[in-house]
Amino acid sequence: MIGFLIAMLSGALMSIQGVFNTNVTKSSSIWVAAGFVQITAFVTCVIMWIIDGRPEIAGIWGVNPKISLLGGVIGAFITFTVIKSMSSLGVAKAEITIVVTQIAVAYIIELFGLFGSKKSDFSWMKLLGIAVAIAGVVIFSLCGNKE
Repeated sequence: MIGFLIAMLSGALMSIQGVFNTNVTKSSSIWVAAGFVQITAFVTCVIMWIIDGRPEIAGIWGVNPKISLLGGVIGAFITFTVIKSMSSLGVAKAEITIVVTQIAVAYIIELFGLFGSKKSDFSWMKLLGIAVAIAGVVIFSLCGNKE
């Protein structure tokens, strides 16, 4: 149950962050906004690291696979793509598209055991669920055009 609550909090925070970041670009630029997000995230992480008792930093170099160290680079592009999609599609349409894409890609990663994740068996029901979610995005997008 706690995992679902944390996931819901994560989704809510991502939506709020996307709106905030999109607003920041109105006064600067998309890369300035993305950079500011990454810098403030770094400062927050340093503060939380100090509060958490300063666990060993060198452990980062023991990460396998090494490609996992690209999370920050991906994070910069996530910030960019969220801002661009929200500014062009609107908050709700962008978020529903982002979330459904996350589900589909996560299932592919899990299905093939990519990037060191645990491999899962194929499920027609999961595929059907993704198809229903994609249909939901299409319906949501079509209904959103009638203002």
